[in-house]
Amino acid sequence: MAAHRQCADAARGKLELASIVRAHAAALRAGQSLSGAQRKALRAIEGCRTEQLGGHIAQCNHCAAQQFHYHSCGNRHCPKCQTLAKERWLQSRRAELLPVPYFHLVFTLPHEINALALGNPRLLYGLLFAAASETLIEFGEDPRWLGGRIAATLVLHTWGQTLTHHPHVHALVAGGALNAEGGWIAPRGGFLFPVQALSKVFRGKFLGALSQWFEQGRLKLAGSTAALAQPNARRALMGSLRAKPWVVYAKQTLAGPEHVLDYLGRYTHKAAISNERLLAMDEQGNVRFSYRDRARGNQRKTMQLPANGFLMRFLTHVLPRGFMRIRHYGLAASRSKRVLLSAARTALGVSAPLPVEPESVQAFWLRVAALDIAVCPICRIGHLCVVGSIKPLAPYRARPP
Repeated sequence: MAAHRQCADAARGKLELASIVRAHAAALRAGQSLSGAQRKALRAIEGCRTEQLGGHIAQCNHCAAQQFHYHSCGNRHCPKCQTLAKERWLQSRRAELLPVPYFHLVFTLPHEINALALGNPRLLYGLLFAAASETLIEFGEDPRWLGGRIAATLVLHTWGQTLTHHPHVHALVAGGALNAEGGWIAPRGGFLFPVQALSKVFRGKFLGALSQWFEQGRLKLAGSTAALAQPNARRALMGSLRAKPWVVYAKQTLAGPEHVLDYLGRYTHKAAISNERLLAMDEQGNVRFSYRDRARGNQRKTMQLPANGFLMRFLTHVLPRGFMRIRHYGLAASRSKRVLLSAARTALGVSAPLPVEPESVQAFWLRVAALDIAVCPICRIGHLCVVGSIKPLAPYRARPP
């Protein structure tokens, strides 16, 4: 079965993450201690769109040709399963955008925290969201800058271009705030908030909570972080973190809902690496992939890693089960957005957009690739109709393609 899948991968002529997983995951599982979420991600990617997950049989109503369609895994770390999810998510967000410029900010953790975050991902990534969102909300409420409630969407990324650990959140913030009287306050001077002041407040909020957690013994300390069980080591770490500047980066202003959506779509449903960046895997088990060197003018370069090392880098970006990597705050917070966004639109003098029905898979492919997946690829005349199902070979919860 494995040989059949590898032959199918080779026939497609393009290296995929699934090909690397199928060839090397068994050795990785045997030699490494993996979390349940990491093992689940490997199983899902390995079986994605194969007979393992089952599927259905479609037959042309003109030439009677049959097509076998295997189910997708739907795992959020699988690079093949994010395109449709992203489009549907963006479609639902379109109705929530306000007709104002948007600002993109990035909150990044210092690399000294990386090992601690890898050992405590749920706590530390949650704290990153909390510190960044509370900082933005606090600045929005401050009358020196806006003096009202902002609308913000935050997205967690944990990787750099070479799959190294680089935790940061992207924040997309509407340009303005809704004040207590129901009026809209636009930002002054063409910018939202001063990034140096944001950086200091962000640092203070994060380190304040981290210090409390150390004192309360809430953090798991093992391996390279075991020394932090000693008070002197903790004080040294906290002192160095307080002394260095933290990075909050403000990117360009985005005007118009469609520009905002296109921009947001680059960050929301990305896997740590796309199949397009994978170049080759040789017989010795080395994987080559492309990356952009940000420090050298965004030059495109190539890196080679042993397959096990490549997969371990990839797996450091598998999030804890149930952890939400996209979160909304202020006017966009789920529990109150209907009322608050309606009030913001009233203040801006615009009406609410008409509701949009979720896009079907067929309509999605027709729109993005001019491909009608219902038309028979053999005769190009008839249409494919489902005539049977393919039972899964493993107890996965598969999703239709």
